[in-house]
Amino acid sequence: MKRYFRENWFNVLMSVLAIAAMWLVWVIVYRIVGNDYIVPSFAESMKSFGLLFVSSTFWTAFGMTFLRMILSFLISFVLAALLCMLAAAVKAAEAFLKPVMIFFRTLPTLAIILVVLVWTNATIAPVIVTVLVLFPAMYAQMMASVGDVDKGLIQMADVYHISRSARISKIYLPLVAPNILSQCGANISLGLKVTVSAEVMANTLRSIGGMMQSARMYVDMPKLAALTLVTVVVGIIIEFAFSFTKRIWCKWREEDADA
Repeated sequence: MKRYFRENWFNVLMSVLAIAAMWLVWVIVYRIVGNDYIVPSFAESMKSFGLLFVSSTFWTAFGMTFLRMILSFLISFVLAALLCMLAAAVKAAEAFLKPVMIFFRTLPTLAIILVVLVWTNATIAPVIVTVLVLFPAMYAQMMASVGDVDKGLIQMADVYHISRSARISKIYLPLVAPNILSQCGANISLGLKVTVSAEVMANTLRSIGGMMQSARMYVDMPKLAALTLVTVVVGIIIEFAFSFTKRIWCKWREEDADA
């Protein structure tokens, strides 16, 4: 950890300055507006933030939201990976899937929530909505990583008649894994944001989004700000964890190659 901060001290410094700048903007806007029902004070928001962690209701809501997000991510990842492998192996499949993915990427999130709520309920709808947002994005990322694979290796595989399954396991997976791993953190963070947003729209019980909707109804702005801050902090932690994991993976690959 010390080595990480030593090697990335400039990025760490810029991150601290960015956080300080956002805090300063918050304080200035609060002073300008002068209305706690529009912009909550930083002190009251931090007080509500601390009270959340001693509330069993919050932990239940957080756990349910986190489970929905993880389930959505896993479903999206598996679907995207399977279709990516199919598209990499069969060019006709890639051409067929291209307009399908464009269709899913352009679907309005709000419209999806409204339609899905008619078919399902407020508990399941956030999962479906998050999958429909994450799945095409992850497929595009995976296809881009596959496209970056050295063409010379593919030509060599053609010359030596390497099977499609061997190409996937021996060529594609080792080369695209670092990029996919680094993108997982951002995708999970995005999944958390979409899940919470869908929960707010669906007014899902026992969820972070449901608590946000309740705070909005009762005009409890510090609590709403605290819940928003929780979502942001968790997203940052997840992205940092995956970024750190990618560094370890790349270092392990380099040491394995040297050996």
